[in-house]
Amino acid sequence: MLAFSAGAINAMALLTFTNNAVSHVTGTITQAMSALTVESHHASYYLLSIVGCFFLGAVTSGMIIHNEALRLGRSYGTALFIEAVVLFAATYYFYHHKMTGELLASFACGLQNAMIATYSGSVIRTTHLTGIVSDLGAALGHMISRRALNLPQLVMQGSILLAFSAGAFVGAKMLNIVGMVALLLPATIVLCASIGYMLMLRRHKTS
Repeated sequence: MLAFSAGAINAMALLTFTNNAVSHVTGTITQAMSALTVESHHASYYLLSIVGCFFLGAVTSGMIIHNEALRLGRSYGTALFIEAVVLFAATYYFYHHKMTGELLASFACGLQNAMIATYSGSVIRTTHLTGIVSDLGAALGHMISRRALNLPQLVMQGSILLAFSAGAFVGAKMLNIVGMVALLLPATIVLCASIGYMLMLRRHKTS
């Protein structure tokens, strides 16, 4: 769900008025440094602000959850609820063609990406695919050389790849159909994930 929503968010940000990515920082920093070479200081400042908001989102996640390893009982519901609220606010600013929308979306992605960093000994990122594709490629190399594979890890990483790709496709489609309010879709998904986790946690505590 989170990878799907991140794919949708990033597609919508890339296809709107400023065409900037918000779910990862590598390309954004590259653009910022490129802008500096032609003395486009305003563009560079804004691009670095997107990176800064992603970083602040990760800081917020660390303050709420206190640990990178996935474990039932941690405050994921609170983190997801904050992310959903931020995405609803970002929708408002995107709808009014305000750059604040991109900054808020980047903050939300940073919060989400830092929330679950490790699971079953593997690094999990839900807002970009570089590490996922690298790990899947390495796994294919291991298979070719007849080494042991971690099948559950491969299934999870493959699922994240497919979910992010599907989210990007759906996000782009919805943007063409309904415009900027399409961002309500990932915001609602994250809100449902927050509520679902809180209900599951409550049921677990009472059982």
